[in-house]
Amino acid sequence: MPESTLQAGTIDELLRPFPPSPASVIPLLQQVQTRYGYLAPENLARVAEYTHAPRSRVYGVATFYSQFRLSKPGKHVVRVCQGTACHVLGAEKILDELKEMLRIEEGETTADGEFTLEVVRCLGCCSLAPALMIDNETCGRLTRKRVGEVLASWRGKDRA
Repeated sequence: MPESTLQAGTIDELLRPFPPSPASVIPLLQQVQTRYGYLAPENLARVAEYTHAPRSRVYGVATFYSQFRLSKPGKHVVRVCQGTACHVLGAEKILDELKEMLRIEEGETTADGEFTLEVVRCLGCCSLAPALMIDNETCGRLTRKRVGEVLASWRGKDRA
């Protein structure tokens, strides 16, 4: 059984605090994603079953909100800020460099499963623009050259 599948015991632990109603779909999806890192199809089906919501509604919620992901993320998630300060100070060049170095587009994961690339509207660290975040660590005042150094320091590193 895949690690993403909600197994007996584990699912009970996640479901127990929530009433079995469609109103519980979003908080349950948040719990599932926190536990597994993404929403696998079998987990969406189990949430639908528990909440008595149609699978199409659960899938619709999961695809509507950008906080949810339907594919397994890389070992490290790289979030590139595209907020105003970062944009003005060259965030597009930083994103282009990341795409070139990782050989992926926004929303994709590298073939080796090391990095997933995401674009966000703001990281809340405008004084460090242009900035990105890898997992929960912020890297600021980036240049194209520095992007390579930052990525190299994260290759093979375990999640914090």
